[in-house]
Amino acid sequence: ILSTGRKVDNQRFTAKMEQKLKREQRKLSRRYEQAKKEGRDLRECMNYQKQRRRVARLRERVAFQREDFLNKLSTELIRHYDVICLEDLNTKGMLKNHKLAKAISDVSWSSFVQKLMYKAKWFGRKIVEIDRFFPSSQLCHACGHRDGKKTLDIREWTCPSCDTTLDRDINASRNILAEGLRILNQQP
Repeated sequence: ILSTGRKVDNQRFTAKMEQKLKREQRKLSRRYEQAKKEGRDLRECMNYQKQRRRVARLRERVAFQREDFLNKLSTELIRHYDVICLEDLNTKGMLKNHKLAKAISDVSWSSFVQKLMYKAKWFGRKIVEIDRFFPSSQLCHACGHRDGKKTLDIREWTCPSCDTTLDRDINASRNILAEGLRILNQQP
């Protein structure tokens, strides 16, 4: 989510290929079990080897699609903005939540941040990381009122102080930008 209000959609590359990948992996498993039952060496089972390569190609295709998307997005952001402010998220902790884990790993946030970092060095841009404990989604960007923690199902809320209706993600991105610029101005 950009502070301009633009939301970049999660492409969900793995989810799109999930059905096909499941089917091909089941075939691979059946061929493995058949070879095991017959006592044959897997290196000699040509159908197993063909299926193994087919599954590997599918996984590789998903990885290439994700990599291409992240490269294009990071290059676009680096070329358009001189300063990029990011929130340092606890992705390892978030991956422990079974409801979020698949979506988070499919997005590959850490890879995206790495790409932004090295491209920022190439283009001479600045990356500012905000502390993960900064209450970006709790503050109203209009008046600064802190409303407290909210559950993830609350996507919009109204500030009780200034009556501004806020989208949770856009509000957080604006707060992250403001905090990042504040930190940048404090640096010598």
